[in-house]
Amino acid sequence: MFQDPWLQNYDATCRLVQEIAENIHERNRQQRTRGNPAKINMTLRASLQKLKQNITQLRESLLRASSSRRIMQSEADRRQNLVDDLVTRDKQLNATFKGDVTQPEPSRSTLMTGAGGEGGAAANPWLVNEPEETRGLGFSQIKQQQQRIIEVQDAGLDALAAVITRQKLMGQDIGNELDEQNEIIDDLTHLVDKTDDRIRNETRRVKLVETKSASCGMLVVIVLLLIAIVVVAVWPT
Repeated sequence: MFQDPWLQNYDATCRLVQEIAENIHERNRQQRTRGNPAKINMTLRASLQKLKQNITQLRESLLRASSSRRIMQSEADRRQNLVDDLVTRDKQLNATFKGDVTQPEPSRSTLMTGAGGEGGAAANPWLVNEPEETRGLGFSQIKQQQQRIIEVQDAGLDALAAVITRQKLMGQDIGNELDEQNEIIDDLTHLVDKTDDRIRNETRRVKLVETKSASCGMLVVIVLLLIAIVVVAVWPT
């Protein structure tokens, strides 16, 4: 099933947030046990930088999609809230990594399982100012919720695609009908042109006949006049 690339990138960014949270927990554990957290610190710096880049890409991609109206305004607002949450998580993770804030650290078990030790999604400890529809949900539950939303959107897109397909077929039928009508009009135009040429030819012929008829009539009148003159001249008085 097709999934929106923006939502795929968002899911990947959420997984990165969880990974960073776990690495910070592990880094702090090593510091408490006098371990050497240098390697994990390098990993955390790279991950935090990648997180910032991912958030920037999500924001820019959302802006393009919203300005080009590829998504509805309600969906754009929902995604903007998700981006704002990621920005808050990024700030919290950076502050915790640098030791600028003091807050209870989540254990690895709470990151991987739900309350009571049952295998389920844990509430994200870095999520603050969470939207009402995702409050109290774990990563897997949020993902399931997003998946349902995507399925609803896909169903709507499928219905829209079906409508567009029908409209396209109707447009093709109308286009074919117009082509046939244009051919009929072209044939009529050609027939009218031929008829007009024939009418002009016949008109010229009629005029020629009229001219010849007039000439013959004048000739007859002249001959009759000559005969009358001769008769009068020779008639005995």
